[in-house]
Amino acid sequence: MHGFDHEHLESISGFLGQYYLALALMNAVAAFYVWHKAQRVWLAGFWAVVSTGYVMLSPLAFGGNGSWWMPTLGTRIEHFVNDMTGPVVYSLGIVCSLSTLFVFRRFFVRPVVAWTGLNLMLLVMGLSMADAAFASIVTKADNVPIVGLIYLLCFFTWLAASRAVENDDRMSRGLPPREKDDNEKVLVWPDLVYTEMICMIVLTAGLIVWAIVLEAPLEEPGSTVKTPNPSKAPWYFLGLQEMLVYFDPWYAGIVLPLTAVGGLMAIPYLDFNKQGNGYYTIEQRKFSYITFQFGFIIIWITLIVLGTFLRGPNWNFFGPFETWDAHKARALSNINVSDWFWRDVMQTSLPKAPSGTGKITELAYIAQREWLGLLTVLGYFMLLPPLMATTVFRKFFVRMGFVRYMIMSNLLLMMATLPIKMVLRWTMNLKYIVYIPEYFLNF
Repeated sequence: MHGFDHEHLESISGFLGQYYLALALMNAVAAFYVWHKAQRVWLAGFWAVVSTGYVMLSPLAFGGNGSWWMPTLGTRIEHFVNDMTGPVVYSLGIVCSLSTLFVFRRFFVRPVVAWTGLNLMLLVMGLSMADAAFASIVTKADNVPIVGLIYLLCFFTWLAASRAVENDDRMSRGLPPREKDDNEKVLVWPDLVYTEMICMIVLTAGLIVWAIVLEAPLEEPGSTVKTPNPSKAPWYFLGLQEMLVYFDPWYAGIVLPLTAVGGLMAIPYLDFNKQGNGYYTIEQRKFSYITFQFGFIIIWITLIVLGTFLRGPNWNFFGPFETWDAHKARALSNINVSDWFWRDVMQTSLPKAPSGTGKITELAYIAQREWLGLLTVLGYFMLLPPLMATTVFRKFFVRMGFVRYMIMSNLLLMMATLPIKMVLRWTMNLKYIVYIPEYFLNF
């Protein structure tokens, strides 16, 4: 069977058996907490049943050797996921999922719903580990911390959203935010110092255990004649590495990062909304919340996960359960806007300056060749800001003024160039809107 080889299942059966026992213990503790603290007997009984289910899965995993009783997702489901997973489906799925979570946030921040979602995520993770291809990527020493970071990001995003929803509901009833009720003075010494010292001891012990259990991800010495395939940057630079697929290095490696840093520095000077300072809220700062979540999670975190788990040899896109085959060939015919206009529409060759011509003549030929792309880029940055000022961003323009509004709108438009270019590459195989290799100016 695809992915379910006996050797892999024998090597991972012990881990999966302990994994399901840990999930059983986790839900047993949750059942006891709900019964003892919340006095909700029916809910405690439900989590006790879930704990029992994990206990039943554990011996199946311990004894699984590729037989029918081994807990797995099944080859049909895995093939379906691989067939459906692609850059477009992956990105649009993330956007639709986060949009749904935002619109129905009052439902999803409920502890019962969040705990159910966590159990589903952990269950799918355990069932997927029976696949050799999936396990080889997730259990790689470099990728294990990233898996943990994904769960931590989900938890803290949920925690912040739940606090914000609680405060929004309180303020809708005329009550102050929860943070205002906590006016207790806390001293640096001894309260803060003791807390920091305890955290330092716990983290140090955790790192020691981590270093003993998980081998250091050291590979063979570097060689100029043998390059790893795929050759990946550290996880925190994988977003930049993914950007290089869609933009030239000057834009992906310099302009976009500097714009992000400059935009973060400019936020205190651009923001006119004085609400929401010092407490969690979404209703009072919807624009800031949505912009940050889109820029951080949808663009940055999505690119890191994409580059870590779904980009394989030759930087090809692979499904979660697809074996990384270095011989996988994907025929791409990327085109530029100028190629499409002159060759496909005008049915002629691209304008090219005769050899030996001066700089002014060369620039004139370049402008003739790239006129459509240049007008598109100029129109994007020059026409959209005033159009937005008279429609969806009219309130922002009135309250911010011309200078602050233009800075804010152009920062947003520059951030939006990344998803726009990604969609154009995936759907239309568009490489560059403006292609001027004579001066290394491609966009």
